[in-house]
Amino acid sequence: MPDSRIKTLAPAELDAEQNALYDSIVTGPRAEGPQLFALRDGEGRLNGPFGLMLHVPGLGSALQELGSAVRYRTEMTSRVREIAILTVAAATDSEFERYAHERVGRAVGLRDEEMAALRRGEFRSEDATEQAAHNFCRHLLEGTTTLEDEDFRRFEAGLGQPALLELVVLVGYYRTLSQMMHVFDVRAPTGLGDA
Repeated sequence: MPDSRIKTLAPAELDAEQNALYDSIVTGPRAEGPQLFALRDGEGRLNGPFGLMLHVPGLGSALQELGSAVRYRTEMTSRVREIAILTVAAATDSEFERYAHERVGRAVGLRDEEMAALRRGEFRSEDATEQAAHNFCRHLLEGTTTLEDEDFRRFEAGLGQPALLELVVLVGYYRTLSQMMHVFDVRAPTGLGDA
């Protein structure tokens, strides 16, 4: 975490509770398969929000578990999930989430022009579910955290109640991470090339 307002902890500096959290992050589902973004730096320190979580391991453990559930245990497709995450990243100007999830997005089939449109808040998809998910997330991110009955029925018809619940949690989770990283000035890793 270059130029951060908080110390980035090296593995040797961790106490038992922090070490358990560290291990759950680096050996859990995020560590499986191809590594699309740098979870750790060259000295083993965690990048992005994960390094922040180590400073409050009780809360950090709950946060990382929620993030793992959002990423790996929902019913939404990988494309819908990444569209939603990148919608939050754009709305909250989250440098790290854009860095990480544009790489994941590319791996699940998002094209460069789609990701550029997400950054501009102008995403359009011919897939009705993808478009509804993006529109729903934008609605939640643009000031109001509730829905009028007519809007609720429209989004429910396009997505279904389980997807609405999953997207509400996803938006809240990634908004929380973005706020944490903004407050502590945590940015994307440097020297790794652009997405």
